[in-house]
Amino acid sequence: MPKRLISSLDSSLERWLPEKRLFLRSDDATRFLRLRPATQLMGLLGGGLIFGWTVIASSILVIDAISSGSSDEQMSHTQAAFEERLEQLSAERDARAAEALAAQNRFTVALEQVSKMQSQLLASEEKRRELETGLKVVQSNLSEAITERNDVKEQLQVTDGDGMDDQARTEEFSVALDILSGELRNTADARSEAERLAEEASLKAEELRVERDQIIARNDEILNQLENAVTVSVEPLDEVFRSVGMDPDDVLSTIREGYSGQGGPLNPISYSTSGDATLSREETKAKQIIVTLDEMNTYRIAIEKLPLAMPVKSSFRYTSGFGRRWGRMHEGVDMAGPSGTPVYATGDGVVSFAGRQSGYGNLIKVTHELGTETRYAHLSRIRVKDGQRVSQGDLIGDMGNTGRSTGPHLHYEVHVNGRAVDPMSFIKAASNVF
Repeated sequence: MPKRLISSLDSSLERWLPEKRLFLRSDDATRFLRLRPATQLMGLLGGGLIFGWTVIASSILVIDAISSGSSDEQMSHTQAAFEERLEQLSAERDARAAEALAAQNRFTVALEQVSKMQSQLLASEEKRRELETGLKVVQSNLSEAITERNDVKEQLQVTDGDGMDDQARTEEFSVALDILSGELRNTADARSEAERLAEEASLKAEELRVERDQIIARNDEILNQLENAVTVSVEPLDEVFRSVGMDPDDVLSTIREGYSGQGGPLNPISYSTSGDATLSREETKAKQIIVTLDEMNTYRIAIEKLPLAMPVKSSFRYTSGFGRRWGRMHEGVDMAGPSGTPVYATGDGVVSFAGRQSGYGNLIKVTHELGTETRYAHLSRIRVKDGQRVSQGDLIGDMGNTGRSTGPHLHYEVHVNGRAVDPMSFIKAASNVF
């Protein structure tokens, strides 16, 4: 039955794929291979499948490479935009702080002017009271003198000369009364002017107070934006260390121990006697922002010390991940590529081992800060030596097939405090930072 089907298939395909014969001739004999239509069809289908698989695999590698480049570029643009916005907010905060200080100074000057005017007004009022009291005394004395004069006129009939003396005395009292009345009017006018100036100064002080409150409110808004921005920026940095199995508090403590220098002259402290609760709250918030910025900067320093870069920059394929494999623990990730593909250091550090080791083949170990170590195995060539200091991105070796390996690839490991961790956690953490 199968032969009949094959014969029927050959007959159907004979029109498009006629039978071919491949002759093999030697010195004393000639042989030939018969390629039936069904055989030719199977060969074409097999070649088409191989070609299609090659095209699909190449497309996947190209798409991965393009996606990786686009993601890195986007993260770089995002980081640059965030830093630019942070600088703008800092500049605006400084400008608003300067405006608030200027408004505070103008408000203080206005208060001093109001105080001086109030003092002048009080002095003018005191002088007016003294003049009123003096005027009352003079009026009382004048009234008594007039009464006395009238009594004298009634009782005594004196000569014309005596009448002239009494008239002169009356005129003197009248002149004195006119002088006192003029002084009283001048004092009243001065008091009115002082009241007007005091009212204008009070209005000006109120305007300055409103302006100062507006500036302080705007400054507080900017401080809130800065506080939110730095808080949001610290959270992913904190998550980076937790994702790779490191305690963020221990990392910050270690970094601060290495960056703890202080100095400078010590000058006497000057204290303000005026005081301002609003400014004190702003200063407290600004100090908290500075503390958060210091924490973020400390995280940045720590991240620079971690091996977060990719060990392979050329096209490659992940062939095995971190975890159990074939009943044993696979403590790294495998990145397959052509033999001789460059391998780069993923962080700053010192080469602690460069040589051959059983199972690993040609192996490089790099010790980094914060208790981390990276390993690069199965290399075809080692380009560094023991004790050599390397920087992130330095070429340290070539991908190969040495040791226990089924083909050219890089076996990449990351150890934290002597314990192997998943290198993909470091690679993914890098995408949240850069």
